[in-house]
Amino acid sequence: MTKLLSVSGLKVGFGRGDQMRAVVHGVDFELDAGETLAIVGESGSGKSVTALSINRLVDYGGGRILDGRMDFLTAGGEVIDLARASDRRMEKIRGGEIGMIFQEPMTSLNPVLTIGEQIAEAFKLQRGLSGSAARAATLEALDRVRIPDAARRLKYYPHQLSGGMLQRVMIAMALATNPRLLIADEPTTALDVSVQAQIMALLAELRRETGTGLIFITHDMGLVAGIADRVMVMQAGEVVEQGPLDRILDRPEHPYTRHLLKAVPHFSGGRHVRRDHHRTDKTATSPTLTVEGMTVRFPATAGLLRRSIGAIHAVENVDFDVIPGETLAIVGESGSGKSTTARALLGLVKPHRGTFAVVDERTGNRRKPVQMVFQNPYASLNPRLDVESLLAEPVRASGERVDDAVRARMARLLERVGLPVDSIRRYAHEFSGGQRQRLCIARALMVNPAVLVLDEAVSALDVSVQAKVLDLLIDLQNEMKLAYLFVSHDMAVVERIAHRVAVLYAGRIVEIGAAEAVLSSPQHAYTRRLIAAVPTMERRREIFKLDTADIPTLLRPPGYEPAQTLWRTCGDDHQVRIEVDDREEQSHAAAHRQ
Repeated sequence: MTKLLSVSGLKVGFGRGDQMRAVVHGVDFELDAGETLAIVGESGSGKSVTALSINRLVDYGGGRILDGRMDFLTAGGEVIDLARASDRRMEKIRGGEIGMIFQEPMTSLNPVLTIGEQIAEAFKLQRGLSGSAARAATLEALDRVRIPDAARRLKYYPHQLSGGMLQRVMIAMALATNPRLLIADEPTTALDVSVQAQIMALLAELRRETGTGLIFITHDMGLVAGIADRVMVMQAGEVVEQGPLDRILDRPEHPYTRHLLKAVPHFSGGRHVRRDHHRTDKTATSPTLTVEGMTVRFPATAGLLRRSIGAIHAVENVDFDVIPGETLAIVGESGSGKSTTARALLGLVKPHRGTFAVVDERTGNRRKPVQMVFQNPYASLNPRLDVESLLAEPVRASGERVDDAVRARMARLLERVGLPVDSIRRYAHEFSGGQRQRLCIARALMVNPAVLVLDEAVSALDVSVQAKVLDLLIDLQNEMKLAYLFVSHDMAVVERIAHRVAVLYAGRIVEIGAAEAVLSSPQHAYTRRLIAAVPTMERRREIFKLDTADIPTLLRPPGYEPAQTLWRTCGDDHQVRIEVDDREEQSHAAAHRQ
């Protein structure tokens, strides 16, 4: 039987002439129709270069296939060598028969076209649809990836959507043509676990219905366990081990494979949460950060005259506090309001109402600086500035002068985050992803903040690098008594770093409390759904099923005000929001008792 894809002796290099340097060395693998091959390895291992070589996109990134064959079985039954196919032939295969989902959607979408126009373009080019037919197909594509208010969001531009929403748009475009081979390069990195499960269900459904072969590149071994038939492990451009899923996970032979598996953060359901801090200290310690009634709304308009149709209630009546040395993790789906809440605390988004206060217990001064570490370290570092200038930015912004004392602090912080002091003259592109994130942490600490907001700060890092950065954050918190607001969709990471957890759903906190209580005994239906969707290495070849439940819209009519939030106490430091149906049920029960 002819394989869908057979790669042998693939060698890829970058550079020109004598400067050509091979980065992928003799890769061999095969893929059947309907089979899933997971390619795993750390940054720089050659995973993405191998993937980009299959559809020859590496040709447009300064790379070149130096040797090897890539035999692909087309829909017409012809076997062609992709390594030697003409550009015209590749234009027909790329997108039509070989689809690609990229890791970073913001750099893959056109910023001046609406997402509706960009998805419709795929249907026009590959299926010949136009007009209302293309629009209907586009709406259906957005519905498949669970984007709420799909009809309204067709008119959105990429910058108006969150990272998770953008990734769903990219996936909708890739699935539009029902490709024979789909290459997914870290497709769920920016997605929360529930949406991640839906994306995996979509990919599994596509594989079952059409026999699509899937090459899945990831550093999440839990996902590998749930979807892969075979696993290929890469290190330094070479395949060090490959074989059936169970053998690789249960009986790894290569030391590097064992290292990767050991570094994977395992979600234990609240059994392994941080225990170096107790909320009972609150009576003796005033909160560093207090948030009361935080509400963020964005005006919504429609029509040529842009008449007001209400507002997007992105964050609604959020309350929480964080004491010194404590980490509060905020979890929830993409679009639930996690990042909006974080940005409101930094003044990047103007709240509709509500108050927050920051008090540094060390000095008692109010409005001590709140600093933020973003998800993408490269995008948040100016490529034209060296490290000294990058570290000096927050100091100058706070009105201080950069003197010898500040430079000494730079040296101390660089050493503390594990970067050599001589890196002070280097630029962002000269560091790895993990080093850049450490640099972002050092920059945030330059003004000695009382609160550090970490917005998906480790989600894009390899598991081994991620573990080191988490250890660093824990050590820094214990040393400096920092209060962390940790925004994340990775429940295994949350379990490792958080003392308390707040679950956000449709802009509102639905459950909050001690991490152990929330993760081991979730009370709200949405929290239970989130935790049930967490992938683990114990669940092999999981049958992912699509969730057809409607996602509540955040668009409210003019003048709308939600009902007051009522809470049910579930134990010491554990509360769950009473939903409207629950309130009616309790009022009926109370009336019956009377």
